[in-house]
Amino acid sequence: MKQITRRSLLAVAPATIALAAWPARAAKQYDPGASDTEIKIGNIVPYSGPASAYGVFGKTEARFFSMINDVGGINGRKITFISYDDGYSPPKTVEQARRLVESDRVLLIFSSLGTPTNSAIHQYVNQKKVPQLFVISGATKWGDPKHFPWTIGWQANYQSEARIYATYILEHHSGGKVGVLYQNDDYGKDYVKGLEDGLGDKAKLMIVAEAPYETADTTVDSQVVALKASGADILVDIATPKFAAQAIRKLAELGWTPLHILNLPGSSIGAALKPAGLENAKGILSASFAKDPTDPSWKGDAGVREWTAFMDKYYPDGDKTDGGTVAGYSVSQTMVQVLKQCGDNLTRENVMKQAANLEDLKLPMLLPGIEINTSPSDYFPIKQMQMRRFTGEYWERFGPIITGAVHD
Repeated sequence: MKQITRRSLLAVAPATIALAAWPARAAKQYDPGASDTEIKIGNIVPYSGPASAYGVFGKTEARFFSMINDVGGINGRKITFISYDDGYSPPKTVEQARRLVESDRVLLIFSSLGTPTNSAIHQYVNQKKVPQLFVISGATKWGDPKHFPWTIGWQANYQSEARIYATYILEHHSGGKVGVLYQNDDYGKDYVKGLEDGLGDKAKLMIVAEAPYETADTTVDSQVVALKASGADILVDIATPKFAAQAIRKLAELGWTPLHILNLPGSSIGAALKPAGLENAKGILSASFAKDPTDPSWKGDAGVREWTAFMDKYYPDGDKTDGGTVAGYSVSQTMVQVLKQCGDNLTRENVMKQAANLEDLKLPMLLPGIEINTSPSDYFPIKQMQMRRFTGEYWERFGPIITGAVHD
């Protein structure tokens, strides 16, 4: 299994980012991973394995912190970004988390990706009182400050996203028959629960088939065939990019044309829709909280220009059609804001305190009207999304900004 070794690639946010400057405290305080000159940040992502398409997060973040270091770091401290590969394997995630905390002695773990993988280290980091910040997974469990005060999510939670799809189905296709393709773990089951809750009393009548797949499966072809045979005319597709692409291709091969709703993690144009064939993906519905830089309506947008400049300079080989580059850029900006707010008090306790005190944070690549807010009792930074439809070239937004309904 490929492992990404220690990185000191630190990428920087353009000076135009409107991140608040916070005054430093008089007395400097440090925990492991912080000093007068350095802040060590740990990261675990799947650079290999069935979810390797998500490796783009770690690559984007490394380059972002490189950019940050080039402009002087954060409050005069350079970021050392240490990113390891877990192959989307929970036992490997545990191994890498222990390595980061006990050997590398990082201040915090940031933007580690995946529901089953982060679940494997959830107890460990909380017992060690190491911040597990801005988990790249929308599982609702990351928003439980009462039981897991050292873990906080970032994106809109999966149950809320699924409820948005349920609302759309009820409003526009109330007589439809729903088939659900989902990953058979906490990631997929969180979506299924949200969908069922959102459909309410109609769930048992409307959902005619559910087809789980395992991350170790070679394809999801048999699941798609079974869903078609169920008579479903609405497909809710809960998948990572590899399996989302397979499902889209199989639908085209079968000539099956249900209303196709694809969850956000599987909707990257570069990582999922291009491999599936853009024409095959035309008409798919999804939801998002971030700008799609391929959407011509953003031409001339200041935030997209800023992100494009970052990509051109720091990640020129990156795929600008991959939504992971937008998300990786934005979550890194969130991390920078937290560290700015920490000033010279770089204890793990204060890092967590600042992560839980973000107020109306606007980021260049979030959709207009969507802001990041947290509090000691609210560990869901992003709570809103907007529906969108794939045109065959880009994601076209429609409808209002919708606030997710689930916060526990």
